[in-house]
Amino acid sequence: MSPRIAVVGAGPAGLTLARVLHRHGHPVTVLERDPAPDARPQGGTLDLHEGLGQRALDKAGLLPEFRELARPEGEAMRILAPDGTVLRDWPARDDGPGQPEIDRGQLRDLLLGPLDVQWGRGVAEVVPGGPPEGALVRFADGREERYDLVVGADGAWSRVRPALSSATPEYTGVAYVETGLDDVDTRHPDLARLVGDGSTAVYGVNRGLVAQRNSGGHVKVYAQFRAPLDWTDGLDLADAEAVRSRLLAMFDGWAGSVLDLLRHGTAFTYRALHVLPVPHTWTHVPGVTLLGDAAHLMPPLGVGANLAMLEGAELAESVLAGPDRLDAAVRAFEEQMWERATRWARFAAAGLERLVSPDPAAALALFDELQPA
Repeated sequence: MSPRIAVVGAGPAGLTLARVLHRHGHPVTVLERDPAPDARPQGGTLDLHEGLGQRALDKAGLLPEFRELARPEGEAMRILAPDGTVLRDWPARDDGPGQPEIDRGQLRDLLLGPLDVQWGRGVAEVVPGGPPEGALVRFADGREERYDLVVGADGAWSRVRPALSSATPEYTGVAYVETGLDDVDTRHPDLARLVGDGSTAVYGVNRGLVAQRNSGGHVKVYAQFRAPLDWTDGLDLADAEAVRSRLLAMFDGWAGSVLDLLRHGTAFTYRALHVLPVPHTWTHVPGVTLLGDAAHLMPPLGVGANLAMLEGAELAESVLAGPDRLDAAVRAFEEQMWERATRWARFAAAGLERLVSPDPAAALALFDELQPA
């Protein structure tokens, strides 16, 4: 019989794992605490790298569909000084697959496809039992089920991770506030031109503003800054005008065209960036493992989702190659994941230090290294 596998979390990592298993006829159960696929916004846009996210989609047989949805023009990148001066303006590549953008919601729909996800199944705890008992999943509603393998793909505050590791995410000292502009080409044509087809970033002392074009005329805007963890104390995050006023004061003196990204934003969402220790490893426990942010939460520098998707595809292939030696396959996968994730996590941590820095030139230099003029 095929091993019973449960994937906790219907994000990019968990769905890629499930989709590769499904493609090869292996049954898999996906458990997601959200009550429905559209219960909450999935976030902004992702650039899928040829050797990471795109490779994972190829393993899932979804690369052609991805290319139909993706926006190659989204690779365009512009960097401005706080006074509005254009410092760099890179067009999208026209010489290969590159790193085209796709909305997170579109990616989730693509990965979901025929998968049978159990929505509204919040996991409270996973208790390892080892073979032949497998791992026990305790649900928030009090029910329990056993599986031969439980894969925690449930993000930063994973409910599966405590079964393997006592590590908890730590605050980086950097926070993001997200807002958005709808129907930007019609309602805000000047801002549409400012953002262009891809992204526009502005960096100052210990802060920055990044605007990313999504599909359907939507633009996501991210204010990023160094602040204490209690930055929101006394601030009603549901009061959009209060949050806007706080942000405009923080970016006072920047060009009016740049500040319009905040002035015309609608609702605001606050996120304090947390990370897991680097490296983050654990003593192997039969019947349980982790993927993506649950395993190696790192700053959002365009790597995390790509890495998580490839891990999901590789774990699926490991299981398929040796279903009669499941534990050995998972152990070998973990060793490979730890080594690669450690390299990327160090890169992302160093990148965040340069992007939100006392010296704005450090951010510009980082982009020059990654995308030479």
